[in-house]
Amino acid sequence: MRIEDQVAVLMQGTEYGDEEVKKVMRTELHDRLVQAEKENRPLRIYCGYDPTKADLHLGHTVTMRKLQQFQEFGHEVTFLIGDYTALIGDPSDKDVTRPILKEEEIRANANTYAEQAFRILDPKKTIIRYNSEWLSKLNFAEIIRLTQNFTVQQFLSREKFKLRWERGDAVYLHETLYAVMQGYDAYSLKADVQVGGTDQFFNIVTAARKVMTALGAQPNIAICLSILPGTDGVEKMSKSLGNHVPINTTPEDMYGKMMSIPDNCMPVYFRLVTRWTPEKVAEMEKAMQAGSLHPRDAKMALASEVTEAFYGEEKAKAAEQDFVVKFQQKSIPDEMDEFVLTPGQKCLDVLVDAGMVKSRTDGRNMITQNAVKLNEELVTDWNAELSEGVLQVGKRKFVRLVKAK
Repeated sequence: MRIEDQVAVLMQGTEYGDEEVKKVMRTELHDRLVQAEKENRPLRIYCGYDPTKADLHLGHTVTMRKLQQFQEFGHEVTFLIGDYTALIGDPSDKDVTRPILKEEEIRANANTYAEQAFRILDPKKTIIRYNSEWLSKLNFAEIIRLTQNFTVQQFLSREKFKLRWERGDAVYLHETLYAVMQGYDAYSLKADVQVGGTDQFFNIVTAARKVMTALGAQPNIAICLSILPGTDGVEKMSKSLGNHVPINTTPEDMYGKMMSIPDNCMPVYFRLVTRWTPEKVAEMEKAMQAGSLHPRDAKMALASEVTEAFYGEEKAKAAEQDFVVKFQQKSIPDEMDEFVLTPGQKCLDVLVDAGMVKSRTDGRNMITQNAVKLNEELVTDWNAELSEGVLQVGKRKFVRLVKAK
């Protein structure tokens, strides 16, 4: 593929908050590709993943999909497991201090990451590294020299740190080291390109490029990707918020959750979680805007594409048929009452307050009899907190659960 066409694909879905920065990164990427072609070598690409949780969801795969594109163009991809940076935890998107994980927790989570990543990446073409390889060997004098490249003001001006400072909450010194450590990762890997989300802008664009330059290396190019919204269309996809699409699930569940995303989020999903080219994405958007493509049909195409990428064409088609039978053929009605969830409200309370059961005893009986479902999945714990979606009791009672605005 021509270098210009590679750049178009690789820059799809990127966001820097500043068009000038985006132009600079696009130009640098183009020039680095030209340079690598002259030197007859692939670019060295990496993305780091801190193993803070065992299971990955679709939001985590946005960067993996970009790594896959680099692989398809013949470049060298490193999947970096941040077993050392996980000891701190990235403060970029948190307005509270992250809990420090135990080393055994990190190791256990790390063991599952590569396996899940290979659902997208080619295992034969992917290099797995751990940043403890080099970070554990730094001595105190070397750390001092690295931190000399940064000011306290740079860290306190960051949004989350600034918020905590203004609230009078603690900002711990070890948290400022995270960006420095990530910068040293890029240097140690001799990276041409680092992939990450927009929440990594400071770590990649400021810290990594500064560290690499200070140590005499050519600074890496930042591919910062937009953050994938969850199925609620509002918040960042997160397991804790219940708005995620898990990777370790069934084709039917993945397809169904994809069909629950709001229409206005589809263009973002087109760019971030599909294998579609920029031309295909533009074609889909144009057809939707012209009214020649119904949003429902566009969403079904999106759900099929994502499910097929993980489970293959045959299982994706079966999942689509399962969805059609359950939803489009009226197993679940299109119209139903809404019930606004209260924070901390338990399942049994919802059943009673929404008028789905006559009493708490009746509610317990229905749960025991496997007659209560949320988004087609059985609810077995009457003390569970329910997330948004369709709550069903028996065959005929339905209510749509929504969060308070």
